Amino acid sequence: MVNQSSHLLLQESPNINLLYFVFFATICSYSFHWYLTGESVIPSPRIEWTKQFRTIILLLFFIGLIGAAIFFFLLIQFWFWLLFAVVITFLYSAPKIPHPWFRALRKVALGKTIFLAMVWTYVTTILPIVLSEQPWRADCTLFVISRFFLVYAICILFDYRDREDDKTAGIRSLITYLSIKGIYRLFIFSLLVFAAATIMLIQYGYNGFTIEILLLPGIITAALYNYATHNFSDMLYYFVLDGLMAISAIIMLVTGI
Repeated sequence: MVNQSSHLLLQESPNINLLYFVFFATICSYSFHWYLTGESVIPSPRIEWTKQFRTIILLLFFIGLIGAAIFFFLLIQFWFWLLFAVVITFLYSAPKIPHPWFRALRKVALGKTIFLAMVWTYVTTILPIVLSEQPWRADCTLFVISRFFLVYAICILFDYRDREDDKTAGIRSLITYLSIKGIYRLFIFSLLVFAAATIMLIQYGYNGFTIEILLLPGIITAALYNYATHNFSDMLYYFVLDGLMAISAIIMLVTGI
C-alpha cells in the first residue's frame, strides 16, 4: 500500500526505511492489540490461539518495537510525522490497557474506528508523500479521501462484528451507539464518498483502468455487507476483508501500473 501510493502519486519508489518502519510498526501494534484482547462473545479460533500463545505474541511485540524504533531513528528528520502515527495507533488500543487511566478512555472511545482508519490512511498514503518532500497536489488529497473512506467502510464491518464485545467491555464506539439501520447508512455514506473521490481522479490524468482497479475493493466490500454482518469467521474478516485494503495495490504491483 505504501508502494502503491509512491508509484501512483509520486512516480517513484517508496523510501526503503519507511517500508521497514511500517513493517515492524505493524507487527508491534497488532501484537500489542491482540495481547490485550481477552475473551470474546463470538467464538474465534484467533482468540483461542492468542490465549494459547501469548508468549509468542509478546515476543513479536518486542521484535516489532525494536525494529520500528531503529527505523524511526533512521527517519529522525521526520520525527513529528512518525510520532503522530504512533500516537493515533496507540489511541486505538489504549482502552484495552488494564489501568484506570486507560480504562477511562473506554467511555470516550467513540472514534476508535476512525482512529484505525486514520492510521492506515496516514501511514500508507500521507507518510510516503511527506517523506518524498514533493509538493502536495489536489490529486493527493482525493486519493487520501478515497483511501480513508474505503478503509473506514471496512473498519465499520469489524466494529459491527465486535460491538457485543465492546459493550461487554464497556467500550463505547460510534457503532455501539448506532442502530443497525444507522450503521448501514454510515457504511453506504463511506463507500459513496470513496467512490466519488476515486472517480474524480480522472480529471487529474488517471486512466480508466486505474480508476477501475481502485474502485474494485469498494465494490466487493459493498457486495459483502450482508454476508459479513451475519458471518463472523476469522477467514472472512482477517483474510478477505483485511485483504481488500491491499487488493488494488497488489493488482497494480502485478500489472506494473
